[in-house]
Amino acid sequence: MGGTKVAAGLVDASGNVKSMTRTPMCATGSADEGLAAVRAAVDTLLRNVNASEIKGIGICSPGPLDPFTGVVINPPNLPCWHGFPLAESVRKIYSVPVKVDNDANAAALAEAQWGAGIGYRNVFYATIGTGIGTGILFDKRIFHGRTGAAAEGGHNSIDYRGPRCGCGKPGCIEVLAAGPAIGLRARQALENSASKSMMLDLAEGDIQKVTAEIVGEAHRSGDVLAATVLRETLHLLAVWFGNIVDLLEPDVIIVGGGVSMMLSPMFPELIAEIPKYCVNPRANEIPLVHARYGQDAGVAGAAALCTL
Repeated sequence: MGGTKVAAGLVDASGNVKSMTRTPMCATGSADEGLAAVRAAVDTLLRNVNASEIKGIGICSPGPLDPFTGVVINPPNLPCWHGFPLAESVRKIYSVPVKVDNDANAAALAEAQWGAGIGYRNVFYATIGTGIGTGILFDKRIFHGRTGAAAEGGHNSIDYRGPRCGCGKPGCIEVLAAGPAIGLRARQALENSASKSMMLDLAEGDIQKVTAEIVGEAHRSGDVLAATVLRETLHLLAVWFGNIVDLLEPDVIIVGGGVSMMLSPMFPELIAEIPKYCVNPRANEIPLVHARYGQDAGVAGAAALCTL
């Protein structure tokens, strides 16, 4: 679920996404109009399948939400739903169990059930892209905290004097290491460097057009300044993951999202650096691995909710 679209998929019991569809979301209309958009997406999938085969419907919705009751509280991106009983409304239409949760929690569950977390009991999952979302599984179950608001790892601060995050806190890892932060750091590096960089060529000579994607492309072509920007990002993530290890000591750390793919060639450096920022003497025993699901993480995660 998003402010502009509903992405829906049919997923089998082994976590394979069999089909996908996207329909527009009516975020600013009435609650019923928003529900109709969800129904349109589900009905599109059901045209080619026997409805009796559907065992459940999982929904990843923007929060705040209550995963225990399936009520969407007051999401900024979906003003049509304030205090809306989404799970119960969908259950009444299709007469199957319905679960609602946020996308990072659900994606963490999908990785534990069917992906890179198979065989591990306690999982820390992070998706690093435009923002940083996280999910925590203890004994293969999502840790929601008291009210369902736990596991906002992207808003853990590693620098109380750092830039202010969109959440209002200073120095969150999201404002320091997500995609927009990488682009900003690259632009600052270009302004302060006399060396030629491919990043500027890729941005057609306009520093303000430099994005994280351009940094990644330049790095793949051997650009030294781009590598410096990404290595600084890697350092920030190592500090953050070190805190996570000391706090949770998970069995595995799973990383997904566009930025993680961009950093993939540098993962050995990240893995080697994390223990430097831990008091845990066995931090190097915790594997850090790539997520199985990429763009399908939300749909696979929604389906995984149906296994609970």
